Order: sequence, then structure tokens, then C-alpha cells
Amino acid sequence: MRIVVIGGGLAGLASAARLAKIGHRVVLVEAAPTLGGALGAVSQDGYTWDGSATSTLVPAALRDLFRKSGRPLEAELGGELEPLDVITEHRFEDRTSVRVPGGSRAAQIEAFDELGSGLGEAWVRHVDTYAPVWDVLRRHYVEVPWNPQDLPKDLYSLFSARETLHKRLRRDFRDDRLGLVAGHRAVAEGHDLRNVPAWVGVTNYLEQIFGAWRLPGGMARLVDLLEKRLETRGVTVLTGTAARDLVVRDKRVAAVVVETGEIDVDAVVVAIDPRRLPVLAPLVERTMPAIPPVVSHLGLVGPVPDLPAEVVLHAEPLMIIRTGGRAPEGGTAWTLHGRGKIAEDLLEALARHRIDIREQVVTRVDLSPRELVEQWNGSPCGVLWQGRGTVRYRLGPTTPITGVYAAGAHAAPGAGVPFVTQSAALVAQAIGPAK
Repeated sequence: MRIVVIGGGLAGLASAARLAKIGHRVVLVEAAPTLGGALGAVSQDGYTWDGSATSTLVPAALRDLFRKSGRPLEAELGGELEPLDVITEHRFEDRTSVRVPGGSRAAQIEAFDELGSGLGEAWVRHVDTYAPVWDVLRRHYVEVPWNPQDLPKDLYSLFSARETLHKRLRRDFRDDRLGLVAGHRAVAEGHDLRNVPAWVGVTNYLEQIFGAWRLPGGMARLVDLLEKRLETRGVTVLTGTAARDLVVRDKRVAAVVVETGEIDVDAVVVAIDPRRLPVLAPLVERTMPAIPPVVSHLGLVGPVPDLPAEVVLHAEPLMIIRTGGRAPEGGTAWTLHGRGKIAEDLLEALARHRIDIREQVVTRVDLSPRELVEQWNGSPCGVLWQGRGTVRYRLGPTTPITGVYAAGAHAAPGAGVPFVTQSAALVAQAIGPAK
């Protein structure tokens, strides 16, 4: 089969690599002049920052991608993934804080007990409730293609449950700080917890069980590794080539429309926001994108506070500091995200939290949510949660149009490095080996 993959972000790269490995003739088209999308690096004045994700949960998803398309990930990296001792530090308005470790139930109990006696047990009781949730998701949604019209009984029950994450956190925690920690991933991705199904809190279980991991040299290294993998597998890569629409004949995809004409296809993998393609837009009209945060990539010099990989400042606005950028000697590279009512420069707001780095800034790259979405042809935060039905309105891995498949943050199983990576695996399963 001749397959065109639309989009050169993580989902597109992973889909192309997997499909080429199982014998298909693959063409990848990317509107930007370079590959990577949200996973790519941002560089200025000798400083380099990860464009979006700086770490990943469930590293097995990346390992499986590389193993199923060629050499193992660690062999390509020349080393091991780096575990984070502290996944996130949370700082609250009452000046208390907690550093959340990953990969250990006992370590999390100890960490939360430092926040208050008995809070460790309260935390793990909440997280424990997600063990069966993950089992259902893994078996019926994350690891195998799913059909929204034909759900297994336990997945149907999970997706039909009316409880929201907001309600679950209020029920499980008397201390509001634990609720802030448990819900912060969804809030950071732009969701209102009153519209998020309770099962989405499974992320906290994944952190506890699998931990969080970084790639040596930054997550953007994945782009270079996958680009080389595509070359090895004979994938044709067309950068600077925007897909305008799909041509559908007799309810089956026939071609991809690009600026220079049409590319005939047997199948298409859409790894961008499907709203970008007029043929698919009506299929997702009941969904909205989750808007990215305001982002400031900061190049710093001189002494700065010694912070873990990620610090969440729970206030208005919500701010997240990520510290894993690459800098020249004597420098430090941070990325600052802001959400909420942003009425001042983020560095001014940061200074009110006693982290004053205004005099250390020598370069910065400021990006608005709109600029990020336009640059990446979609939001890395995926689809906005608007209630329990949202999960059924996302496309992927298959779509109602024969021969059209969907991958990426806007498709099943959702946003985040492991889920976006896994969306490519689902597409490869749905299409199957070349005949």
C-alpha cells in the first residue's frame, strides 16, 4: 500500500516508521521546513529548550516503537533513559510544598507525610483506586484499536461513568493541597476539572508505578533518531509541504491535496488536528482543542535557584517551571508556562513567589497559545474535555472514511508522549502488514 502520513510531529514520525517497517510505501508530508512539531527543540543565542514535553511516563511506549521499527532505543541513544528522582515539586499559596517522587508507593507516602501527618496514606489510597482503571484502559483502549460502537463491557462502564475528576478529588481529599497535586496535569493542559472524567486521573497512578524519564540531551533527540529511522526504512519525507485536504471517492480516500497538486494514496494517516482538513472537520465538530499555555523559554546567567525538573506554583496564574534546557557554560535554560488570568509579565508573577530571576535573563523566546497551535498545526494538549462524551468524539485509530486513520494528541488514546507514541502503534495495528 502507498500511505501518506500527514504531520511530522511525534505521531507522524512514529506512524511512518512503524508502517514502513511492516512493508508499506510511506510518504510523510510536513508543512514546516523541519520535522518534530511540538517535540522539536527551540534554540536562540546558544540556549536550547524542548518545545513541549521534557519527560515521559510509561517509557515502554517509546521502547516498543524503536524495537518494532529497528534498533532498540537505548542502542540509538548510546545509553539509558534517565529516571527523575522528583517528578514535580508543588508549591502552595500557604508557602508549604511537596516533592513528588515517582516509581515508588512508599516514597510517595513519605513525601506527602512531610506535608502533613496521615496525608501519605490519603494520597496512596486515592492513587490505588486507579489500578483497575489502568488495567481496563491498557487492555481495551491504549494497546489495541477500539471501536466506539462496540465497546467491551468494562470499558463501556468506565467511559459511561458520570463522576468528574473534580468530584472525585473533593471526595477523596479533605486537604485541598492534595487535590491540587492530583488534578494539576489536567489543569496544566487547559481543562476544567468539572468537565474531566474521573478516570483521567489515572496519570497519577502511572507516575507512581512507572516514574518519569528523560532522554539524555533532551526529548528533542527523539526527532533526530526518528528522522534517521525513516531514512533507514526508505520513507519519502516532504518538508515544507502542507496538506490542504483529502480527496474522497465512493466513501474511500483517493488522494491528499497539497500545494502542488494531488498525491494518490491507498491510505492516509492524519497526525495533525483533523480540523485542518475540510473533509474531516465535520467529523470532529463536537470537539474543541485544548489550548496550550503561554510559554517563555528563558536563557539565564549567574546564580539561580536549584530546582527539580518541574515546579508547579499553585496560584493565580498557575505557573510551571521546567529546568531541563541546555545552556552555554555559566548559563541555565528554563521554560516557564503560565495559565489563568495573566495580567503581567510571567517573570513579574514569578518574582512574587520569591523566585526572582529578572536580572539573570539574557535571552528569551515568548510564544502565545495561538502561535504554538499555528506553528504545530494543532495543540499538543489534544482535545478539550467537555464531559464524559468527549472520549467518543475523538477520531482514531480508524475514522468513518475508509482508508483514513488518525494519530496524535487529537486522536485516541490522547495527549502526552506515551499516548501519542501509542497512537501510532494503534494505527499500524489497524492497517496491518503490507500484502
